[in-house]
Amino acid sequence: MSRIGKKPIEIKKGVEVKIEDKTFTAKGPKGELSLKISPYFDILIENNLIYVKPLVNQKNTFKLWGTTRALINNLIKGVSEGFMKQLEVNGVGYRVSIEGNKLSLKVGYINPIEFEIPEGLNVSVDKNIITISGASKELVGAFSSKIREVRKVEPYKGKGIKYVDEEVRRKAGKKIAGTTA
Repeated sequence: MSRIGKKPIEIKKGVEVKIEDKTFTAKGPKGELSLKISPYFDILIENNLIYVKPLVNQKNTFKLWGTTRALINNLIKGVSEGFMKQLEVNGVGYRVSIEGNKLSLKVGYINPIEFEIPEGLNVSVDKNIITISGASKELVGAFSSKIREVRKVEPYKGKGIKYVDEEVRRKAGKKIAGTTA
């Protein structure tokens, strides 16, 4: 039995939910998102709470129960509050800019690396901090991960792209053997 799957999901104010043909749809101030629900689950809405109930008593169903509940919870949180990730760019000469609908990264390569900003995401740049926000947790996380992959932080000087709250373990450089003069 799934401990997470058993928990009810509270429908926040300003969020409308509906279920049609095994598709769960949530609409709120930040947008509208939908999720295709597995045929092994039933979604019940009672007293402003959502319950995910398994229809079949199988091992695989119990594995997906908590995941399905978490995905629905992320949909509701996304359309009501939204999700945000911040990336920090460190390095001499490293620059980030937004040109139209593209994010341009100049991070030590010959040519700048450009990313098309996906629809549904808001990207802003303030000096060396890139802020990515949107309603879909999956989309925000995937886009920020894609940007981070361009230049991972190296442990000696700390140059690269990292999440703002990420700790980078720094290494000591080479030590010269005892020189006597």
